[in-house]
Amino acid sequence: METLLLRESEALTRAAELLKRGEVVAFKTETVYGLGANAFDKRAVHKIFEAKGRPLDNPLIAHIADISMWKSLAREIGGGALSLAERFWPGPLTIILPKAMFIPDEVTAGLDTIAARMPRSPFALELIRECGFPIAAPSANLSGKPSPTTAAAVLEDMDGRIPLIADGGVCEVGVESTVISLVDEPKVLRPGAVTLEQLREFIPDIVLADSIAGKPMSPGMKYRHYAPLAKLVPASGTADEQAAFLCTQYDITPNAIVICSEETAAKLSSRRHIILGSRNSPAVILSNLFESLREADRRGAETIFMETFGADGAFLAFRNRVQRAAGEN
Repeated sequence: METLLLRESEALTRAAELLKRGEVVAFKTETVYGLGANAFDKRAVHKIFEAKGRPLDNPLIAHIADISMWKSLAREIGGGALSLAERFWPGPLTIILPKAMFIPDEVTAGLDTIAARMPRSPFALELIRECGFPIAAPSANLSGKPSPTTAAAVLEDMDGRIPLIADGGVCEVGVESTVISLVDEPKVLRPGAVTLEQLREFIPDIVLADSIAGKPMSPGMKYRHYAPLAKLVPASGTADEQAAFLCTQYDITPNAIVICSEETAAKLSSRRHIILGSRNSPAVILSNLFESLREADRRGAETIFMETFGADGAFLAFRNRVQRAAGEN
């Protein structure tokens, strides 16, 4: 299969035609690039899993363009869910609710719930409206690899696997959406740019899910995700302790790259590092995470030493992705 790479300004009609025919396309959202298919077409949705090599028990997120489309997916939308949507949509928040009965099991991994969000990307919203149906879309990478935040990164993984990539430039947020469940007790299943602190302004008793047994309710909960080819080793401790550790490993580990803040990079003796941004700019550091992991692989790193930060605000999402990517390291 030939994969066509088009700028967004040229891609809308072609992308909508392909989606209506039951094909999959990659497109930019404000979080990461998504790999989309008609959420009501189980054969089309199955092509997502084939292209990614994604486990079938890992549910997808349905992307919508308006509240009426959301009502076609969920069995019931309560006032709390509507309040959150009014505050955070369009934007990087996914809400899980009981699903409508006709939603294909391929989208929900057989669960009785549906995850939905309204993306902030103008092209994504226009594409959904042009199609007239929700678009089920995980990140547009091979399963387990770092999520793509550029069309070039999508092409690295999806060339020859899908018919079209719509190039909209660099994703602003840079990590997947925050996922919350409003089934039973409210929980954050996956942290993201919409922070726990922001959510607690609306739902004071919302909690952070530590782990899950059995089928995951949200993408990113069960399997190792976001992992580079190189071995990823996170550092821990205070900023000074991490800098000392990274400097030592930097000098004694062959074919290693350090991914770190500007402040720590200033203490390193050579150029074998990738800068995430300043510790004073958590959103910038978060947005550069996945591309920095991919860049380390491009440079041939065998080991990546990663500076970590606190667990407040956007740094909670950063820590979550690094822990998932590092696995047992």
